[in-house]
Amino acid sequence: MSDTKHNTEDYLRMYRQMVRIRTFEDNANQLYLSAKMPGLTHMYSGEEAVAVGICEALTDSDRITSTHRGHGHCVAKGAEFKAMFCELLGKEEGYCRGKGGSMHIADQSHGNLGANAIVGGSMGIATGSALRAKLQGAEDVTVCFFGDGATAQGLMYEVMNMAALWNLPVIYACENNGYSEYTKTEEIAAGSITARAEAFGIEAHQVDGQDVLGVNALMQDLVPRARKGEGPFFVELMTYRYHGHHVGDINREYYRAKDEEQDWKENRDPIIRMRAWLVEQGIASEDEIEAMNSEIREDAAAAVDYALKAPYPDTREVDMHVYTDIAHACA
Repeated sequence: MSDTKHNTEDYLRMYRQMVRIRTFEDNANQLYLSAKMPGLTHMYSGEEAVAVGICEALTDSDRITSTHRGHGHCVAKGAEFKAMFCELLGKEEGYCRGKGGSMHIADQSHGNLGANAIVGGSMGIATGSALRAKLQGAEDVTVCFFGDGATAQGLMYEVMNMAALWNLPVIYACENNGYSEYTKTEEIAAGSITARAEAFGIEAHQVDGQDVLGVNALMQDLVPRARKGEGPFFVELMTYRYHGHHVGDINREYYRAKDEEQDWKENRDPIIRMRAWLVEQGIASEDEIEAMNSEIREDAAAAVDYALKAPYPDTREVDMHVYTDIAHACA
């Protein structure tokens, strides 16, 4: 695994955050399959090193925009289990009072401007956030997460052009998990994805998205540079989703092979790789790691139980937070 300068707590925190994401997703999947969670959800399992490697290089004041597959980004940026499960279950104590749900969850207290159900839909928001930072003389950086399928959206090229012209502090993070819904990336994306950014004069990188230390090392370099006005940057992170496109996508044999899934899970899993590295480096023993895993599982189970019993918003809130009265706001 790639390495960068950290102390022991940094390494353990990265491992812990990846396990928290995986555990959250395992529980969210069960809530959906047991018909306890409304709406649809898209699992992030397998891609944990991307969210954690990037977000561990950010501060609370740095911003991110997320995707329909956004639980991992939210957890990596500092979200807590209780409020997240409450949000997925439509409860009052959720981050958006239960009104955002899985695909629109946001946590602005930690700089998460929100998930977006529209493919590539947050690209304009992220670029606008970076423009705001530059105009205000602020030092925060914005990271825009999106999948390989979003590279087919024209918005991406419009905003990258503006970001390059104005040297905006934004990092475009393309999570290339090999599939655009049910179609292989190679069948929907002609040529090189990084070359698309380079055409605008944007410095672009490709990194192993299953190597949390490699991802973090790259971001520890790019984030300070973006903060100093050297952006924008583009990163393609090669990763893989273990579940189907969404939780109902269970018959995947018609578009991807089972042995492919097995190979990624057994030989390229980011959590297994990081665990082995921690033991090899003498940072933690197997017993210590298993104790950490057990604690996280217990925390998640308690949060699910809490969320299931938590109250729904009052029905009088049905038209709250839906629109802004422009006339009143400007008065």
